[in-house]
Amino acid sequence: MIAGAGRRSWLSGLIGHGVGPSLTPELHEREAERQGLRYVYKVIDQPDGVVDTQRLARLLGGAVELGFDGLNVTHPAKQAMVPLVDEVSPEVAAIGALNTVLIRDGRTVGHNTDVSGFRRSFLDTLPDVDRARVVLVGAGGAGTAVAHALGELGVRRLLVIDLDPERAARLAATLREHTTEVELVPATADALAEAMSDSDGVVNASPLGMAVHPGSPVPEGLLRPDLWVADIVYRPLATALLDSALAAGCTVLSGAGMAVHQAADAFELITGRVADRAAMLRDFDELVAAESAAAPTLNSTGPTWGTTGERNRR
Repeated sequence: MIAGAGRRSWLSGLIGHGVGPSLTPELHEREAERQGLRYVYKVIDQPDGVVDTQRLARLLGGAVELGFDGLNVTHPAKQAMVPLVDEVSPEVAAIGALNTVLIRDGRTVGHNTDVSGFRRSFLDTLPDVDRARVVLVGAGGAGTAVAHALGELGVRRLLVIDLDPERAARLAATLREHTTEVELVPATADALAEAMSDSDGVVNASPLGMAVHPGSPVPEGLLRPDLWVADIVYRPLATALLDSALAAGCTVLSGAGMAVHQAADAFELITGRVADRAAMLRDFDELVAAESAAAPTLNSTGPTWGTTGERNRR
């Protein structure tokens, strides 16, 4: 029997900072409509971007009382929300961060779909790139999830850079069971340059590049044509980092695929239904195109930002 069969409606939401323009609500609602479900997805923006545990606890308690079926959680609350839920999945226990909360019979269970979302997006678009030595910028909740995905993808040495050295150390501790060797790199210009000099690729898992946090974590001069560059930011898709990487001739991976796959995974957790990922990828492209007909896209023929599975090479 399909989970939730016979239900009249579903109610979900997204908690985070700067999430007003997020495409996740539309992705969930469009997929639900395809499957004949009544599904409402609300945005719960935290305007100041400050992690307030008491506020998060009130929001979570309110969601339970109001009959929400699930929540997505994004920056900056992915780690702060973990001790507030009743139970966590093995992935959350290992990573220390969640991005999805299921609400069932008054109980809350934390899950993480960032790991599977990034891994699937990477394999869709960069399956053949070298990944022996990779620089990871950002050690928060998303960065930790990406680190675990990179470990599963066979990265042998991971160089982690974060403005908060304690946060970087916590990320490294979560990878003790992996074969990936972790090196903590000081957040200085010289240390970043040295780390980048002989690495195969770099991933930005920090908020830098988001519409509310403009900029690039990697100076243009450190980018070279033999590097692959991935950015998990997808608002905007054409981040400053990816623009610079394209100009330098790098192979690039935008945040589009991860955004869609983690949303599909969360939809499946919340509803018990199998998501049509191909359709959700098309939805994403349509939504981006609707925002700006001139938005660049990445495919094999030049810089485009589509998510339909083309290999992102320049």
